[in-house]
Amino acid sequence: MSNAARFSPEDLKNRLEQVGSRGYLENSPDNLRLMFSLIDLTSLNTHDTPGGIKELCRRINEFPEKFPATPNIGAICVYPSLVPAVSENLRVQGVGIASVGAGFPSSQTFLPVKELECRMAVEAGATEIDIVISVGRYLENDLEFVSREISRIKQIVAPAKLKVILETGLLPGPSDIYKASLASLQAGADFIKTSTGKIQPAATPESVLVMCQAIKDHHEDTGIMSGIKPAGGISTAEQALSYAGIIRSVLGEEWLDPAFFRIGASRLANHILTEIARLEGESSDPVDYF
Repeated sequence: MSNAARFSPEDLKNRLEQVGSRGYLENSPDNLRLMFSLIDLTSLNTHDTPGGIKELCRRINEFPEKFPATPNIGAICVYPSLVPAVSENLRVQGVGIASVGAGFPSSQTFLPVKELECRMAVEAGATEIDIVISVGRYLENDLEFVSREISRIKQIVAPAKLKVILETGLLPGPSDIYKASLASLQAGADFIKTSTGKIQPAATPESVLVMCQAIKDHHEDTGIMSGIKPAGGISTAEQALSYAGIIRSVLGEEWLDPAFFRIGASRLANHILTEIARLEGESSDPVDYF
């Protein structure tokens, strides 16, 4: 079956309906705690400051004391110049330090600049790097250029994890999302990610389903388990659980782990904490911790 037929609107609609008929993850405290552990807590604002990031790190450090039943987030994600503020102030174990890089969010700069920025972020303490593919080059069908950039940056940042953002909202259709996903994985991406959050549409169930299929095909060919990161506009527990349902349906239960599944978000953490408190009868008031 061609990719065009495989990822036609009708095919995607049917596959998403099948996922729904099998049931998304239940809205339970345990599942919500799992969703919380998958969050890349993101602060990518023009007005971010070292002091503000230090305060965010304090809240992450104190989280196990404030919410002992809930595992901490997967990572904190900041701009490269603020990685030192994280590495100097983050004290808890098991929380990654993620940095966007390589001319984020447009990726419109020279490869040596991209390489230097990513190298400097890792040297400053980043354990994960999120980059955007050269979308313009992809749209000109220069897949070799796109793959070469990813491969070069992967070599530079290793052993840090490399997350490659497809900016799916700019790609013409599902077949292109699949092709860009597979090219990124073959070039060395540890994760593929939907969006920067700066372009609409950002994460969608359709795009995540297609990306999961690429990860599944790549895993069947190579034995490598690659990760996926829906990002952009995910702010509710219901949305997080629905994406988890898609990932579990296509890839399997073993992918529901921070090593292979992250959710890029800035507002989701408080919403999940609020929903846990509501379900456990503790409070119906919004939690405003982060």
